[in-house]
Amino acid sequence: MTFAPAVADGPPPGMGESPPLLWALPFLLMISAMAVLPQVFPRWWERNLNKFLISLILATPVSIYTLGKDPYVLRETSAEFLSFIVLLASLYVVTGGILLTGDLRATPQTNAAFLAGGALLASLIGTTGASLLMLRPLLQTNQERVHRSHTVIFFIFIVSNIGGCLTPLGDPPLFLGYLEGVPFPWTLRLFPEWLSVLGVLLAVYFAWDTILFRREPIAALERDKLLVEPLRLAGGYNFLLLLAILLSVAFLRAPAREAVLLTAVALCLRLTPAAIRRANRFTYHPIIEVAVLFLGIFLTMGPALDILRHHAHDLGVHQPWQFFWATGGLSSFLDNAPTYLVFLNLARGLSLPNEVAGMSDAVLRAISLGAVFMGANTYIGNAPNLMVRSVAEEGGVKMPSFFGYMGYSLPVLIPTFVGVTLLFL
Repeated sequence: MTFAPAVADGPPPGMGESPPLLWALPFLLMISAMAVLPQVFPRWWERNLNKFLISLILATPVSIYTLGKDPYVLRETSAEFLSFIVLLASLYVVTGGILLTGDLRATPQTNAAFLAGGALLASLIGTTGASLLMLRPLLQTNQERVHRSHTVIFFIFIVSNIGGCLTPLGDPPLFLGYLEGVPFPWTLRLFPEWLSVLGVLLAVYFAWDTILFRREPIAALERDKLLVEPLRLAGGYNFLLLLAILLSVAFLRAPAREAVLLTAVALCLRLTPAAIRRANRFTYHPIIEVAVLFLGIFLTMGPALDILRHHAHDLGVHQPWQFFWATGGLSSFLDNAPTYLVFLNLARGLSLPNEVAGMSDAVLRAISLGAVFMGANTYIGNAPNLMVRSVAEEGGVKMPSFFGYMGYSLPVLIPTFVGVTLLFL
């Protein structure tokens, strides 16, 4: 879906009439289901078949409506969905073929180094891939310590969210922006904000972990000194496949891009020993979950985005800082990828300087930062958050509840984001 830039009066040329407000309801129900059902009916929601049924029920009437109004739009939406899922699946499968193991001394310096390294990887192999790769050795390194949950929480902040803002590979919202016409290198402009927030969070974590390290029982620290194993990497050749994925996304267009991505998946499955995937506890459940949910999102969001573009001036969101907090606020409780698209298209409906992909550069920065950064505010703000929590609990780490997690995120992240607003927006 590539839309025309906004003009001074009325909607962009060629957009036609706004769809009736009723056609925004399936999209609202879709994102509400993603936020509410995991909390209300967690066991029922675990089955991907149930998620698929929700997507199918909500998407079918919208697809029929869109097909009757403009078949080209439905075809373009389907093509974007396939590109989106093929990228995520290729990153997921290839990183699942890389195994990093070891048990270092669990000092604040070591833990901070894990978080910093994960943040760097997140923009190259995605927040999900970096989380999968770095979490298990971090948990193994800290298994002798008593105080561990704060380390996993900061891992979610840094590796599963904020680290991924430098490339379209880093976080799903940014890849959707790339599909919408944002140039691939544009996200590198977010480096000052990325470095500033990363520096603040690492400093807070280091101070926090230093205090708790000094409170560790002497017996735990002695065990930590004795049970040391060097880091070992298996399946490292898959980094070449990740490089191929990065280059294909940067320089190729569909369908050649997707052909390279699928080839990388096939090579990874052919070359990687099954023992590596077993050690990583690799399953296809998470990527199937993403596919069935985003099928519903892509197919229901068209009318809702059209309505936003037609009524953008009525919503009172005009300044970059307003876009940052509005996008971030919704990204905290809804998945940040559809939230990003909502505000991207809201910005295109306003009379703003046409600098990047039909909107102000400053507004695009605000939307991108809000979606990526504030996905860390809750467990449901970004897909890897719940995955990290689940893996940590399997490893014996007692993680806080939904609201308990916010007891960490709100006092740490919100002041940091206020600083981002004052310094950059």
